[in-house]
Amino acid sequence: MQTISKRGEVLLWSIALPGFGQLLNKKYFKGFILITLEVIVNVKGRINIVIMNSFLGEMEKAIQEADFLWLMFYPCLYLFAIWDAYRDAGANKYPYLYIPFVFSAYFGTLGVIYSTRIKIFGFLIGPVFLPILSMIIGFLIGQIIRTGTKKFAKH
Repeated sequence: MQTISKRGEVLLWSIALPGFGQLLNKKYFKGFILITLEVIVNVKGRINIVIMNSFLGEMEKAIQEADFLWLMFYPCLYLFAIWDAYRDAGANKYPYLYIPFVFSAYFGTLGVIYSTRIKIFGFLIGPVFLPILSMIIGFLIGQIIRTGTKKFAKH
């Protein structure tokens, strides 16, 4: 069984790049598949240029550069890779752990879809920051649902 620090290490490397956590868990085939999928979706969605423009505050340029049909795959791929690596690192003993990750992926995808329209305080949030905010909200909602599911399952 993996230690808490090992799970943390795997979690953080998975956040850095999908597939890295799997490599740390010695799940090489799965890791290389996820890294390959990440590179394909990243290149096709033009994610790196979208990230760069977003961090420079050029949201309209980021939106123009993005290929949203590819970009919509990213939250699910990203969150699946994180959940899978974390689970394989020993977190599989936690019941219903997948629920916050699934909700985070769903909400992140919705964030991508609505990123061209939603403004906060008059500012367009764009195709990087709105999905990130949406993933956080989705994770919190998923955690609430997970807590309720665990309580309901005990009865």
